[in-house]
Amino acid sequence: MNENTLVQEFLEVLRKAPKVALFSHVSPDGDCLGSMLAIGLALEEMGKEVSFYNPNPVPSNLMFLPGSSRISQQLPDPQPETLVFVDCTDLGRVNLLTSDISKVSTILNLDHHISNQHFGHINWVDAQASAVGELALTLINLLGAEIDIDIATNLYTAIVTDSGCFQYGNTTAQTHRLTAELLDLGIDLVSIHHEIFDQKPLSQIKLLQHALTGLEIHAEGQLALMTLSLEDFQKSGAEQELSEGLVNHARSIAGVEAAVLLKEAGPLEIKAGLRSNLWLDVNEIAAKFGGGGHNRAAGCTFRVPIEDAKQSIVSAIEEALRIGRNY
Repeated sequence: MNENTLVQEFLEVLRKAPKVALFSHVSPDGDCLGSMLAIGLALEEMGKEVSFYNPNPVPSNLMFLPGSSRISQQLPDPQPETLVFVDCTDLGRVNLLTSDISKVSTILNLDHHISNQHFGHINWVDAQASAVGELALTLINLLGAEIDIDIATNLYTAIVTDSGCFQYGNTTAQTHRLTAELLDLGIDLVSIHHEIFDQKPLSQIKLLQHALTGLEIHAEGQLALMTLSLEDFQKSGAEQELSEGLVNHARSIAGVEAAVLLKEAGPLEIKAGLRSNLWLDVNEIAAKFGGGGHNRAAGCTFRVPIEDAKQSIVSAIEEALRIGRNY
C-alpha cells in the first residue's frame, strides 16, 4: 500500500467513526500526550465522542496541557470500534495484550519510531518525522478541523519536546515549517517553555543527585552510565516518571558518544534509556535486548539484577563503539 492510500484510509476510518479511544505510551512524554490530546480535541470539534487513555499519571510538568485532566488510567468500557495508538511501537508500550483489544475494533497506529512493529490495521509510521506531533498536525489539517489555541499548544509541546527544542538530528526544515504554523496561531511560547522546562519538582533534582553520584565512565570516555535503584527513588521522593530526561545529563559530557540510564522499576525489572550524540545507532543496541526506539534515543527492559543489566549493556555498547570507531 503506498503512503497516500494509507493516509487516505487512516482519514476515512476517523471520519466515519462516531466514537474514538486514543492511547499513548507508558512513562508519558510531551510528544505522546500532546499529540494524543491534539488529535482527540480535533475529533471532538468534528462531533466525535472521544476518550483518552494512558497507563501512568500525567507528569507534573505536563499537567498544563489542555485536556490532560481527562486522561484516564482505566481502559474505556465498552471499547469503541476505532482505537488510535499514538507514539507506540507496539501494544506492550501501553501495557496491553492483543487479548485486551476487542476483536471488532479497528486499530490505527500513528508513530515515528523506526522500531514500530506495525501492529495496527492501518499503520501510519514515518521515521523521518521529528515527533508524532508533526504527523498529528498533518492529520488534523487533512481532516479539515480548525486548530485552536488548545490544540496548537498540545502540538507545539509534542514537537518541541521530541525534537529536543529543535536540537536533535531528527529536526528538519519541515519540522520548522509545521512549527511556524503553530506560532502564527498565537500560542504562548514563553509560558509553554516555562511549564515544560523550568518547573522541575525538588524530588526530581534530588533524584538527579543520586544518578550523578553513581556516574560511571567507560570506553575511554565515550560511554557514560548512571543508575537509579528503587531506594534512590524512595530517598528522593520521586516517582518513576521523573527520571525521564536525566540521561541527557550524562550525554552532555564532553567526549561522550553514548549515555545510559539504568533504573530499577521493580524486582528484576531494569529499564534502560539509551542516547547517543553523533553516530552510534542505539536503536540497534536496544533491539538486541528486545527494545527499540530511534537511532539516537532508544530503550529496553532487563529482567535481571541491575548489576547484570549494567554488564550486558556496557558490553554491547563498548563493542558497538569499538567496531564503529576502533578505539
